[in-house]
Amino acid sequence: MTKFSVIVPTYNERRNIGILYLLLRKAFEHPSLATDEFEIIVVDDNSPDGTQDVVKALQREYGDARLLLRPRAGKLGLGTAYVHGLLHASGEFVLIMDADMSHHPKAIPEFIAKQREGDFDVVTGTRYVPGGGVHGWDTRRKLTSRVANYLAHVLLNPGVSDLTGSYRLYRKTMLQDLVKQVVTKGYVFQMEIIVRCRKAGMRVAEVPISFVDRVWGSSKLGGAEIVGYLKGLLWLFLTI
Repeated sequence: MTKFSVIVPTYNERRNIGILYLLLRKAFEHPSLATDEFEIIVVDDNSPDGTQDVVKALQREYGDARLLLRPRAGKLGLGTAYVHGLLHASGEFVLIMDADMSHHPKAIPEFIAKQREGDFDVVTGTRYVPGGGVHGWDTRRKLTSRVANYLAHVLLNPGVSDLTGSYRLYRKTMLQDLVKQVVTKGYVFQMEIIVRCRKAGMRVAEVPISFVDRVWGSSKLGGAEIVGYLKGLLWLFLTI
């Protein structure tokens, strides 16, 4: 039996978190996971839309002790949200994913099967291999993502096809060690983790995923995040 902790950072995800919770429960009903356990850790950054109220309502309605709300005082960044969730994780493995339904929980059994297949330290979802893809993005957004990954490959040689993805399964002890070294925040956090994995000789595998653009709410990716990504990429190239 293995326990998995799913960490879900949220900010203004009131319309998505309930559906995601139900889909996560369904994913862990897969026959291959029959003897495993899971918990869902929602790290909410004081969303003004009432995301926390929805999570509390789900807790009352379903009486599910596996659904944990671990809020923070404000919007403090994606990377630190994962670190905060990790402090409350009791599983041997940690899954991180977005709350906006762009990462479908139905892929979770595939992540776990891949990890068990080769006893990998990290399994990361990729949009850029056969079987993977992106749905709902315009040409500009697709080009931005492609260019971002191309630059990362040229400068960092990370050994994975999708360095900027944020749908991943980690061995918890490994992730705990890595986050102590990580200095970046936001979207660059994902890159730095993988680069440090490679440098430490950890074993990383990939599974194809279909990334679907959010239906409800607005994207958190803006000009400031893109500039931050470029600065972070240059910093990783120069220091790691």
